Amino acid sequence: AWIDGEVLKVNGDTITVKCSNEKTVTAKASHVHAKDPEESPCGVDDMTKLAYLHEPGVLQNLKSRYDMNEIYTYTGSILIAVNPFRRLPHLYDIQMMEQYKGADFGELSPHPFAVADVAYRLMLNEGISQSILVSGESGAGKTESTKMIMRYLAYMGGKAATEGRTVEKQVLQSNPVLEAFGNAKTVRNNNSSRFGKFVEIQFDQKGRISGAAVRTYLLERSRVCQISESERNYHCFYMICAGSPEEREKYKLGDPSTFHYLNQSNCYKIDGLDESKEYLETRKAMDIIGISSEEQEAIFRIVAAILHLGNVEFAEGDDVDSSKPKNEKSMFHLRTAAELFMCDEKALEDSLCKRIIVTRDENIVKTLDAEAAKGSRDALAKTVYSRLFDWLVTKINNSIGQDPTSKCLIGVLDIYGFESFKTNSFEQFCINLTNEKLQQHFNQHVFKMEQEEYTKEEIDWSYIEFVDNQDILDLIDKHCQMVTTSILPPIHNRE
Repeated sequence: AWIDGEVLKVNGDTITVKCSNEKTVTAKASHVHAKDPEESPCGVDDMTKLAYLHEPGVLQNLKSRYDMNEIYTYTGSILIAVNPFRRLPHLYDIQMMEQYKGADFGELSPHPFAVADVAYRLMLNEGISQSILVSGESGAGKTESTKMIMRYLAYMGGKAATEGRTVEKQVLQSNPVLEAFGNAKTVRNNNSSRFGKFVEIQFDQKGRISGAAVRTYLLERSRVCQISESERNYHCFYMICAGSPEEREKYKLGDPSTFHYLNQSNCYKIDGLDESKEYLETRKAMDIIGISSEEQEAIFRIVAAILHLGNVEFAEGDDVDSSKPKNEKSMFHLRTAAELFMCDEKALEDSLCKRIIVTRDENIVKTLDAEAAKGSRDALAKTVYSRLFDWLVTKINNSIGQDPTSKCLIGVLDIYGFESFKTNSFEQFCINLTNEKLQQHFNQHVFKMEQEEYTKEEIDWSYIEFVDNQDILDLIDKHCQMVTTSILPPIHNRE
């Protein structure tokens, strides 16, 4: 943490400072940074205006603005957002979008609408496709910022028609559907995206949205079967448990605490969230996208089947190294899962308790012990859920449709945030590696290339120090080239 202070004495590379808390400390000169005595207590809206651009100066400016309920700040063409962790609907209504429509960048207060408007105008005026990158640590508000940007682009590129399933409506309604099946509560974020998403919004020559495509990356499959304390599984599981009594009876569902895939954590509710309302909103969004009632029924039937599958326990079988459902309760959940999957009960049991080894001459059936059967059960649940998610993405893309004649598009990237836990999985390693690469992209374009240009043009300027993470990337990409080429590409198929 940084603190204000007044320099009392300078002795070589050490400085004596009287801090604002009345304590006097001696520190190295490299640990003491200058502060502008005339800086505004409200901060500045663009940090390139700061007299001293260093870490404490940036943090102080962001805090000053946050205290004034100003959560957005520019750094040149980059928008920095500080998550307020509360709803601010007045910042994102139609009137606000109308204000930013066509306004020069920097003319109005910093806002995601301004970034989206610049991208839209550049695409329209210069005929060049644009990309908007939303990055930050987990819980920083990336997904919400992405939705605001998409809302503005839909507003600018929407057709005059107000009824029917227009492309822009379908694009916007894809968000709640993907969030229901791809987002979950974590320790730091009640609606954390557990997958990466790149949305391509296509425009015609008049600037109207003519098509779109959603690409997803690295769904966190392990969450289906394993959740940490104070976290939840994917939202859709709790939604279906909060459905109507008729639906709960049809799917033979009860309280979330009765299902193994949900009760590994004592967290079942999210403050201020009505699961039954969210369930109805998700079904409504599916209608707008173009997912039929029959398809919706099949989707939630599979979700319910996965919950029942997780409640199947195993005991030692009659033969050595074999297994069978543990008791009648497990048999009930096995039967229910088979009914919901619309498959043969015995075939489902065999797929969990046995493994088929295919050789050149024959197929060998090998029985599995109880622990191996449990692993087989979890693997099936993860695979089915992953396939369901992929099917949803494909269905959304097919329903919205792409415009083969479109010459320009705006891409919006929303990926996992950087996270670090006591124990980090291989999935987490890949997520953090991706974030490091995006940070290097940021460094390259904001610091390196810009400062090289200044040097080339012999402009009098002060070099800006920044943390260059290229060494980290070289360590993984170059020194571990064999590992990255053999493991990283198919990571979405591994656990």
